[in-house]
Amino acid sequence: MIVLKLGGSVITDKERPETLDGDALEQAADAVASALAANDDDLVIVHGGGSFGHHNASEHGVSTTNGTHDAAAVLEIHGAMKTLNQFVLSRLLERGVQAVPVHPFSTAHRDDDGTLELPAGQIETMLSEGFVPVLHGDVIAHAGAGATIVSGDELVAELARDLAADRIGLCSTVPGVLDADDAVIDRISAYEDVASVLGASDATDVTGGMAAKVQALLALDAEASIFGLEGLASFLEGANPGTTIE
Repeated sequence: MIVLKLGGSVITDKERPETLDGDALEQAADAVASALAANDDDLVIVHGGGSFGHHNASEHGVSTTNGTHDAAAVLEIHGAMKTLNQFVLSRLLERGVQAVPVHPFSTAHRDDDGTLELPAGQIETMLSEGFVPVLHGDVIAHAGAGATIVSGDELVAELARDLAADRIGLCSTVPGVLDADDAVIDRISAYEDVASVLGASDATDVTGGMAAKVQALLALDAEASIFGLEGLASFLEGANPGTTIE
């Protein structure tokens, strides 16, 4: 059972609103298709918002904690993410991957404490029927706050727990978590060990950047890997490229 995150900054040009990085997405889709053709692993894919979701969320002042009651804002954010999701699905389908969408706006919510609720039964059924569920960062209903953002990283963490994932991979724009000299840190076992070198994303990001990724992964039972696009194929083949979070 593999949960894979394709970073929004990998598959989009995060500096330009609603702009796809077509070459990167095709490379990622090639790696996924090749891996699934070679083995029978269960795979769930989550992709980030990149220049689609983050741009629209930022425009409306919506984040994982700041909500909106404006339906028009919700529709703009969700609509942008559905557009990006369709790009991802189409590239996978072109390569024979049985990819299907799961839109968090229609399945997830936050309670009044901000705790994410994402029922896994639908996804488990999809997997058992041979599909590859593809989720994405999205806007979701939030008790007492209208609607807030759910990040791809949050979805990965929730899915990894609920589906008892064996392996977790985060494909990023960097080859791993970098130290102060821009060298890849091989393993991270405690956040305090890397807190001084972790910062937010360079581009518009309403979900916390690398620091949030590492913190979320450290809380999981399964080992996780953070790697660049060039490491995706090897990760899907069973290797541990980039940085291992344990």
